Amino acid sequence: VGIAEQHAVTFAAGLAADGMKPFCALYSTFLQRGYDQVAHDVALQDLPVRFAIDRAGLVGADGATHAGTFDIGYLGTLPGMMIMAASDEAELARMIATATAYDDGPSAFRYPRGEGMGVEIPAVPETLAIGRGRIVREGSKVAILSLGARLPEALKAADLLGARGLSTTVADARFAKPLDKELILQLARHHECLITVEEGAMGGFGAFVLHYLAAEGALDNGLKIRTLTLPDRFQDHDKPEKMYADAGLDAQGIAAS
Repeated sequence: VGIAEQHAVTFAAGLAADGMKPFCALYSTFLQRGYDQVAHDVALQDLPVRFAIDRAGLVGADGATHAGTFDIGYLGTLPGMMIMAASDEAELARMIATATAYDDGPSAFRYPRGEGMGVEIPAVPETLAIGRGRIVREGSKVAILSLGARLPEALKAADLLGARGLSTTVADARFAKPLDKELILQLARHHECLITVEEGAMGGFGAFVLHYLAAEGALDNGLKIRTLTLPDRFQDHDKPEKMYADAGLDAQGIAAS
């Protein structure tokens, strides 16, 4: 549809209403143009449109106009929206399979510009349990809960912390909505501090986690928590690794926090 994103979203809603399985594939920043239609034509009617959100996170030379920083927040406010973020290309394949099988309402999966990790992609990807994350590394003192493609940097940060005597758990949230509440409470109860990491602006995944922990009273007993997001400004274009370092979302930045 070219740059007629509003039409794309409403057209996808019409296809879903007629029993088809539409995938609406747009850059994060271009989906912003169709947000009214996402809210009223898709979410309000609880239609199973699947949003494939490209350019999640920073995009290097494409600059601030193409940096996908807001979609976790702007989609996460909508009732019934299921949101996934892939940590590698195999996870992305599983999330596509999950979205394909999911007919209970709208869904989205976000993925970054650039290269994958080089992991093997399953020929027949399994679907994921909705709203369930995974523990990638077990520790006891610090917990890092990562959403999306910062997971390798979170694991490197755990190595840095481990070298300083801080045993670190690393978890891959997989879902920004619905949250894996059991996993989040487990991390909060069994670690001294919890750090969330995401390739997005404030008001997204970290805010959802904080909101849930506050509602459960899990912040009442001294849990140390930090939510690491992209900075509250439009970043000038540069190499992505330099931009993430500037944002404090590389291994050194996560470990420093």
